[in-house]
Amino acid sequence: MADEQPVELYVYDLSQGLARTMSQQMLGVQIDAVYHTSIVLGGVEYYYGHGIQTSAPGRTHHGQPMEIVPLGTTALPTEVITEYIDSLKSSFTPESYDLFLHNCNNFTADLAMFLVGRSIPEHIVSLPQTVLATPFGQMLRPMLERQLAPITQARSPAPATPALGHRVHVVASLAEFEALLEGAKEKCAAAFFTSATCPPCRTVYPHFEELAAAAGERAVLIKVDVGVARDVGGKYNIAATPTFITWSRGEQVDRWSGASPADLKTNMQMLMAMTYPAHPHTNVNIGTVLRTSMQPISYGKIPPLDKVSAKLGALAQDPAVVGYMAFLGTLAKEGAANAPVPDLTRWAVFMRECYAKETPAVLFPLVDLFRASLADARVSGWFAEEKDHETIAALLSLGAAADTPYSLRLVTVQAACNLFTTPLFPDALLSTALASSLLDLLTTSLLDKAHSHLRVAASSLAFNIATHVQRRRSQENREVLAEDRLTELVASVTEALKCEDESKEVVKGLVLTLALGVYCAPVGGEVVELLKVLEAGKVVRAKGGVKGLGDRGLCSEVATLLEV
Repeated sequence: MADEQPVELYVYDLSQGLARTMSQQMLGVQIDAVYHTSIVLGGVEYYYGHGIQTSAPGRTHHGQPMEIVPLGTTALPTEVITEYIDSLKSSFTPESYDLFLHNCNNFTADLAMFLVGRSIPEHIVSLPQTVLATPFGQMLRPMLERQLAPITQARSPAPATPALGHRVHVVASLAEFEALLEGAKEKCAAAFFTSATCPPCRTVYPHFEELAAAAGERAVLIKVDVGVARDVGGKYNIAATPTFITWSRGEQVDRWSGASPADLKTNMQMLMAMTYPAHPHTNVNIGTVLRTSMQPISYGKIPPLDKVSAKLGALAQDPAVVGYMAFLGTLAKEGAANAPVPDLTRWAVFMRECYAKETPAVLFPLVDLFRASLADARVSGWFAEEKDHETIAALLSLGAAADTPYSLRLVTVQAACNLFTTPLFPDALLSTALASSLLDLLTTSLLDKAHSHLRVAASSLAFNIATHVQRRRSQENREVLAEDRLTELVASVTEALKCEDESKEVVKGLVLTLALGVYCAPVGGEVVELLKVLEAGKVVRAKGGVKGLGDRGLCSEVATLLEV
């Protein structure tokens, strides 16, 4: 787990003290400041104005903060935080900035909720409404927006980026070096031996960095200064620099000296080809599959909130429900830009309590609210980082239970689809204990012969799982779903496809799931062999021959792939 780091709220006064001295006589209410806020984390200040911006702490055009408020600590990895902030960029654009309705404080409130599980102080978030609640505030609004726009939406003078770590690993001891090689036993590795007194090393090193970036997760590239890590240089008898040594799956492959970028590039290409030989599937034409959008299928329609309230009765007055319905109501009418994330910690506790004690008739509208909110990447991102994924684990178990009624299972499957709207959740969803409940829910739903809407949703969930498996496989050369679970998935999908004789949408989703789940799967693995035993190719080809049920071209492509 990443080390905990402090999260701070930087608070600025855009009025430079004027609000405190003049607000009472002008507005009839006392306002201490016109607040601008930002989040400071890991040596970077994050704020919203001309889009989401970054700076070194205290170096923005707003000057020094009037107050620094400790919000807590977070142990989230920098990569996860960066992915979450990236997911907010579509909501917090330069064009959507509104001084009173969608401003910097809404951004910091959302980010704080994700990082530490609580929002920023309420008097800051509610300030615009306090001003607009006065007649003079309404009159001043156009003037304030004009005067403050150059300040609030100025570009960052010196953008900063979080330290994500170098692609090239720099080691100072033999223990560090050997630990990296041990971790690369299923990959390839290359070591660049250099020294401080080697001018050619400085010339070739940028090329080494470029190769590291291009290789990504498929290779481990290491830099060793033999003047610092003498034990490493001694063990490998490094007599001249630069010297390069490469390994493939734990076995040393090559060794050479010299600063030729061309030799370095050629040798690295050969190393990658040796470690990752071309897969037989790459010779199969699956153009129709590859032209399919890999965007996750989601179910974001917000239910009629008045009807939900009626179904919930007295429970609709619970503060957790009131806050959640207010959020969804604003989301439906004004979009994510004007809908601050509610108190998700309170909602999570409330939902877990309801799972344990409420009837399916009450749980259905609650899960439907939850389902709609999870289509918002801010909400699904928060639950992706919840401790032990308690709320989602309980939801999936509820949906997979044998006695769960159709309507409740349907919204649970749709909610599971929405978990793929954030890049933060799929890995955890497929590689933890959640995967077992997820696959149980999927299998039960796919084989429900009585409810085609449930099978459509389940085929969408299967497609979302398969696209994520394929994305990790093709981009990072890693299997995010354990082989036994992947075989369970394709076996369930094949059986469901064999039984499906009603929905063209279900057939298409399941055929694409098989294609994406198996394409370039590890050679010699159980998945490919299982599909041959199940005669999945024949099943797919047969569906393509049924008029109005299967796309003949797609089914022919996928059947050929499954028969390789």
